[in-house]
Amino acid sequence: MTVRVGVIGVGLIGEDHVRRLSTVVDGAAVAAVTDVDAGRAEAVAKQYGVAAVHASGEEVIADPAVDAVVVASWGPTHEQYVLAGIAAGKAVFCEKPLATTAEASERVLAAETAAGRRLVQVGFMRRYDSAYRDVRAAVAAGSIGVPLLAHMAHRNPSVPPTVTSEDAINDSAVHEIDVTRWLLGEEITSVLVLGPRRSSHASPILQDPMVVMFRTASGVLVDDELGLNVRYGYDIRCEIVCETGQARLPAGDPVPPDWRVRFSDAYDTEFRAWIADVAAGREPGGPSAWDGYAATVVAGACVEALHSGAWTEVELRERPALYR
Repeated sequence: MTVRVGVIGVGLIGEDHVRRLSTVVDGAAVAAVTDVDAGRAEAVAKQYGVAAVHASGEEVIADPAVDAVVVASWGPTHEQYVLAGIAAGKAVFCEKPLATTAEASERVLAAETAAGRRLVQVGFMRRYDSAYRDVRAAVAAGSIGVPLLAHMAHRNPSVPPTVTSEDAINDSAVHEIDVTRWLLGEEITSVLVLGPRRSSHASPILQDPMVVMFRTASGVLVDDELGLNVRYGYDIRCEIVCETGQARLPAGDPVPPDWRVRFSDAYDTEFRAWIADVAAGREPGGPSAWDGYAATVVAGACVEALHSGAWTEVELRERPALYR
């Protein structure tokens, strides 16, 4: 079976997903695209042989030639398209964020719960990276004892001067938020954000670097060094310190130039798994709407902590039975 996919949003990552689904992932074909830039949508459709270009995301979702939907549009539009996909009964792959507020994310949870089955997968691709999976397996094996601490770093070569401190948390630190929950198998309960000496490469609206700290339900303390203008490359690090040993990502040598190079294989693996689930009629095995909701809530607490300078509690709703 070929899964016919509609892609909503063909900017940088959306176009890359069109390429991936058209040329890399077996069993998939892109049947329709749309973008707020109609000319870009037309160009991408022509380049990859996509039959239909629609005027809106809702039209893509309603297209009978579309079996499943990828939402890669501007973050504040994600809620409306994910809800429309659920209402249509179609599988939805939503790039992070699931939604930009806790309230919007809860509306997605409610809609999916009412539908009675999981239809949504959120695009936290690090869960599909082989090095991260090795770290998780080493911790889960238990041979080095329980986790006590974790050290992480997320270093970007540069960002546009329009990026704010809040953007850095919502768009970059959110990956460590998700991977912390996934690696340790528990929720984050409180957060703190610290601002060291500012880099000369940072704009006035960006605290760069910053250290984001998480405390988990069992008491594991995680520090995440977030640097957005390091210049030398895209440097991702993770070390889980346990009672009698540690598990960490191998150091990249050379450091890759950007996220597309570092996580190319992870994106491919992620979409192969999603397409296989859709083709088999299974609920998605990847990050759920609950994971998207939790990441949004924790990121929101981090933004609050950024402004208060104090430890901030994370308040999650009760997890619905669908996601247990």
